[in-house]
Amino acid sequence: MIPKEILDQIKSGALVTVSERIKEKDKERASNFKGVVLARKHGSENGATFTVRAIVDGVGVEKVYPINSPNIISVKITSSPKKVKRSKLYFVRTVSKKKSRQKIGLAV
Repeated sequence: MIPKEILDQIKSGALVTVSERIKEKDKERASNFKGVVLARKHGSENGATFTVRAIVDGVGVEKVYPINSPNIISVKITSSPKKVKRSKLYFVRTVSKKKSRQKIGLAV
């Protein structure tokens, strides 16, 4: 369960590192996924989610994390923009990394 202080900081445009528990056959391991939050949906109700996008080996990868998932170990906020003009940053899928950082307002 994610603490309320961190939940309030998970907003569109924030750089986050999500540490999740992955089960492979009979083993369990922790995996980190670092990227930009594109969207936060459904507030803090039971079905609430947030979408994280990262570039892995030159390919864009998006993961949707349920907020109440027991598989999420921790969420660390790396940086957060002061103000984002949109609540859903889906345009980041089509523009370059440099252009998206300029539009969101993250440090280069």
